Amino acid sequence: MSKILVCDDDKEIVEAIDIYLSQEGYEVLKAYDGEEALKVLGKEKIDLLVIDVMMPKLDGIRATLKIREANNMPIIILSAKSEDADKILGLNVGADDYVTKPFNPLELVARVKSQLRRYTQLGSTANHKNEAVYEVGGLSINDDLKEVTVDGGPVKLTPIEYNILLLLVKNQGKVFSIDQIYESIWNEDAIGVDNTVAVHIRHIREKIEINPKEPRYLKVVWGVGYKVEKL
Repeated sequence: MSKILVCDDDKEIVEAIDIYLSQEGYEVLKAYDGEEALKVLGKEKIDLLVIDVMMPKLDGIRATLKIREANNMPIIILSAKSEDADKILGLNVGADDYVTKPFNPLELVARVKSQLRRYTQLGSTANHKNEAVYEVGGLSINDDLKEVTVDGGPVKLTPIEYNILLLLVKNQGKVFSIDQIYESIWNEDAIGVDNTVAVHIRHIREKIEINPKEPRYLKVVWGVGYKVEKL
């Protein structure tokens, strides 16, 4: 049973989310500010975090920054603001997805399921004699072990970042549009998702490139999309 931490200073929202997630068989833990969420994470093994942006003591943005220092679990941010800048800020600090208030609880449940599915796939390991390894230059992805290395050094990616990079590396030289990347990774129709994909691409570059401004691996094809260059 997956364990989900829901953090929001509005107790009615927490209770509503609890009802819907519990009906799906998830174990739900509750917190009402960022500090309390960090305490829960220090005691429990949490599989996914749903956290509000605006909260007392420690807001969702700063809490996510602290959590990402040591934890790779999926994080879904809740925000009452719908401006792109707020969505981008959430993604920039390490969130995997966002849901804008007011939201349909069934949509949130669907996003939770989607993120947990990716996280479970990323965390699973298998011992095969012939491991699925994809390489381009000094970049290597072992898809059986879900490990990424650059010049022999390990690279820590979030589930979304890993899946985007794997898609591009497995199709070296092929250019994927932003919409194609989104639909392949999120399994949803791409509607106004330019910033979402661009933020994740930038995070990947920061982790795998020596100089992200002059990438060796993950290249942009202006006006078209992105590709991993054959070396």
